[in-house]
Amino acid sequence: MARTPPPFARFEWMIAWRYLRARRAEGGVSVMTWISFIGITLAVFALIATLAVRSGFRSEFVGTILGANAHVTLYSHGKLNEAGQFERSLKDFDAMAAQVSEVPGVIRAAPLIKGQVMANARQRNAGVEVFGIAKEGILTIPGVAQSDGAMGDLARFEEGVAIGSGVARELGVSPGDRIKLISPNGVKTAFGTSPRIKAYEVVYIFTAGRYDIDRTRLYMPFAEAQSFFNREGVADEIEVMIEAPEEVDLMVLPLLRAAGGNVGVWTWRDASGGFLRALEVEDNVMFIILSILVLIATMNIVSGLIMLVKNKGRDIGILRTIGLSEGSIMRVFFICGAFTGVLGTLFGVILGCLFATYIDPIFSFVNFLMGGGVWDPSIRGIYALPAELNLPDVLSAVALSLGLSFVVTIFPARRAARLNPVEALRYE
Repeated sequence: MARTPPPFARFEWMIAWRYLRARRAEGGVSVMTWISFIGITLAVFALIATLAVRSGFRSEFVGTILGANAHVTLYSHGKLNEAGQFERSLKDFDAMAAQVSEVPGVIRAAPLIKGQVMANARQRNAGVEVFGIAKEGILTIPGVAQSDGAMGDLARFEEGVAIGSGVARELGVSPGDRIKLISPNGVKTAFGTSPRIKAYEVVYIFTAGRYDIDRTRLYMPFAEAQSFFNREGVADEIEVMIEAPEEVDLMVLPLLRAAGGNVGVWTWRDASGGFLRALEVEDNVMFIILSILVLIATMNIVSGLIMLVKNKGRDIGILRTIGLSEGSIMRVFFICGAFTGVLGTLFGVILGCLFATYIDPIFSFVNFLMGGGVWDPSIRGIYALPAELNLPDVLSAVALSLGLSFVVTIFPARRAARLNPVEALRYE
């Protein structure tokens, strides 16, 4: 009794390879094979490149948020004072900060004064947001203390102010220059409230990585900010930095218990949740659109295989006559289609990974060709197009491409397997 050969036996691979490398005159479909290969390669490349840029943009955006802003902000819900005025300041801020610092997972908790003023230098003005913070607090802000391209000496923070690079560019100042801060809520006199104007030395210029932060932010020593904004003895809020910002929701209740009553919590997710949700929706839509492109590219395999089956009808009849089963014929043509999908996916992954790895020189070249101004940080928030390769993203692109390639290959392969050998040889 003859032994049945195992699936995907060596002769099936040999026949499939013979068909794949056949010339057009021999009934091959090399042109369609190349079209399928190029289509799948470009589709997988586009999918991986988009996923890498998406991951990089989110990481960069979240990184700049966490690097220059509080992970959690504690603030007072407010109450009426003795004069009948509603105030939301924190009077026992030192004790509250000490209690919050004891919570496991908290890196630091520091009182903060916030205000908005007009900055002036050399007849140039800029609206800035002032953050009054202690020196030990600003030294723990990565986006400020560890800023790339920073100028000045942060150790002299208590002698002046630290400003963002966008503010410095708008005012035309550098470390050592003096700027005037003008607040409309100034000194109260018998004739009303007069604006408060005071000059400070710029001791440090930072670049946090976000255009909106660098363009508006100014840091001032905490005690000086209390005096400038008439907040003596109080703080506006407590700025909290934690070890695991991505798990900030788990820290809300412990922080509320440590802070005591009449205190609210505002996390970085609350501040940027709308943007992150919009980014997630956009990611899902882009993945669906690019998946359709991959599907369109794999459909070329069907066209090529149908032409191959038609051209190889005589060969199929002969192979069936000498004893090949329907399963063997189906596997031969399945290998032909799957080989194109696998090879196209492989080259697409290589191109996509190279694009993500060398995105900076590629983007610089595109920017040069377009004459500059391709990426406007005032619109997009960050200064460059980021890309971050993640293994799950690459694997999802590979799984999608290979899955679609294998599925669409089955139908023309089944058609070849069910071809009647008598009908195939009748007119030969």
